[in-house]
Amino acid sequence: MANQLARETSPYLLQHAENPVDWLPWSREALEKARAEDKPILLSIGYSACHWCHVMAHESFEDDETAEVMNRLYVNIKVDREERPDLDKIHQTAHQLYTGRAGGWPLTVFLTPDTHVPIAVGTYFPKEPRYGMPSFKDVLTQIEAYYRSYPDEIRNRGSALLEAFAKMESAAASDAAPMRAPIDAACERLVASFDREHGGFGDAPKFPRTNALELLLEESRRSGAEPERSRQLEHVVMHTLERMASGGLYDHLGGGFFRYSVDRRWSIPHFEKMLYDNAALLALYADAHAATGDARFARVAAETADWIVRDMQDAGGAFYSTLDADAAGREGGFYVFTPDELDRVLSPEESSIAKRVFGLDREPNFKDPHGGGEAWHLQIVEPAASLGRDDAEALLERARRKLLDARERRVHPGRDEKILAGWNGLAIRALARAGRRLGRTDLVDAAARAADFVRRSMWQGNRLLATYTDGRARFAAYLDDYAFLAEGLVELLECRWRREDLDFAVALVDSTLEHFEDRAAGGFFFTADDHEKLIHRPKSFADEAMPAGNGVLCRVLIALGHLLGEQRYLDAAERTLKAAMPMLTQYPDAHASLLIALERHLEPAEAIVVRADAADAERLGAMLAKGYRPGRSSFVIPNDADRLPGLLASRSGRPGGFVAYVCRGTACLAPIATIDALAAELDLPEKGV
Repeated sequence: MANQLARETSPYLLQHAENPVDWLPWSREALEKARAEDKPILLSIGYSACHWCHVMAHESFEDDETAEVMNRLYVNIKVDREERPDLDKIHQTAHQLYTGRAGGWPLTVFLTPDTHVPIAVGTYFPKEPRYGMPSFKDVLTQIEAYYRSYPDEIRNRGSALLEAFAKMESAAASDAAPMRAPIDAACERLVASFDREHGGFGDAPKFPRTNALELLLEESRRSGAEPERSRQLEHVVMHTLERMASGGLYDHLGGGFFRYSVDRRWSIPHFEKMLYDNAALLALYADAHAATGDARFARVAAETADWIVRDMQDAGGAFYSTLDADAAGREGGFYVFTPDELDRVLSPEESSIAKRVFGLDREPNFKDPHGGGEAWHLQIVEPAASLGRDDAEALLERARRKLLDARERRVHPGRDEKILAGWNGLAIRALARAGRRLGRTDLVDAAARAADFVRRSMWQGNRLLATYTDGRARFAAYLDDYAFLAEGLVELLECRWRREDLDFAVALVDSTLEHFEDRAAGGFFFTADDHEKLIHRPKSFADEAMPAGNGVLCRVLIALGHLLGEQRYLDAAERTLKAAMPMLTQYPDAHASLLIALERHLEPAEAIVVRADAADAERLGAMLAKGYRPGRSSFVIPNDADRLPGLLASRSGRPGGFVAYVCRGTACLAPIATIDALAAELDLPEKGV
């Protein structure tokens, strides 16, 4: 018989609707039940693509004996961390404070029924004792006994945790002037931790750390940067991007990236595919192509964009969230091949080339953890160009298409078709940027469709909702949702001027200033001022798997502040940077997104507004998109656009004419009347269009 999760919309929660556990969603009713029955709360947080979440579910939550213990001793609450990142942030922080180690998923938290303060926190627990961990049933009985036997100790421990949270919430405003020292320090630390052989940073497990790479790429092209330092920073980025794209982190048949590598060499990934990872990497590879002209980066960007649009875009225009690591009960099984399979699918010549390129003529690199035997996860071992055959590239391309067709006939990984406002914002930004960099209007079209969907379906009463599933938008949105979506809209405006996108971006920013800003100490809370009251109201400046909302919003405030001449946006950005300075100074390399905003604050942003006829907009936009100019934004506004807001009202156009306005910070040049003069002023690679 189904439990109460059957009424939810989250695909992750619905996966647990038939468990024998009496799961409840996080709600007032669930919390009141725990209080009334004086039972501690077992809070289980995960997400649909999480492999170890599935393992714990199969081992324990589907087991009748374990479920009986859970139901007898606890009120059990299941949470999708993608729907409720506020709860996840709080309890991941509690895990860090209690254990001294980073947490992860599944996150298993035991809460008091009255104050909802953690009694104990862990992650995955096995059904039977192994990996040096006790069985989950033993954990359940021991923690319930601890709750009954040591109330004073639990109360004191909880008070200490709440005190630590309170210190985080009430950090005094910083008067430290924003300075570039943390930027330089972050670059030095990242270079010091750079894996010179395999790219990336540190040892296994190895994550892309896209925010850090974006910072290094921008700093490599910063005006006035020393040539040797620029070359060093660029090498870190390009070597990392090349090794990730040639290794097993990348899907060489379908495009797109997996979540992280379990080894130092980017060889074997954890096979989840996340929309947010791929959005960030798409934007970075498109920028790398613009910076270097390297066709390999353009190909990876194009294939990743194609995967996002082909496999992750809903018919209504928005983008789904994730693909599971597992398919048919096997992690990674959807993606791996054997030599025999290649021989069956490909011609002898195609198979010979594909085996050499993808390494199937060597020892297998993948052992199925579920007993499916040995296989090969594809990676570039020998580039086709090195094989000494003029037709090697063509043969490989035919082989790739045939192998992809064969793979499509397999049982596919599960797809979480939940639509998240913030993740869609990241995808809008990435597709718009790739569309500009690669000259592909179809990608801009895809980004615009997503923006229209979110505005139409998830913007209600001048407030944003966080999720949309099965025709239902839910949950008050978080800072990241507002910030990521606003930045996506600004990027989209650089590709194609649509007044509705500007108005939407401004409304999002104004709402964050009204409901999220810490007016006393600077910066922005993760939740709004009218959000459900929880034991902690986070205000995070550090990047995690995604960029920090404070960093992204700060960039948006600077961009819109200069574009519209809106001083209150620039002031809010400066307050945020001042509030963050102590953390930027202490842990600079953990705050790449804010450091990019800091650079934009210190080195005046360059905003270009061109007024021209609509028929000329696309070719002018293509001209302005050439090259890689971090800190430069450009907008082509049709001459017939009227009643523009703020500073744009003075940027007048004339039918049949051309005029460009170039501002660097608060200093603006005289209007520029010809395309060639604008190209010369901006030092574009090509004059004219």
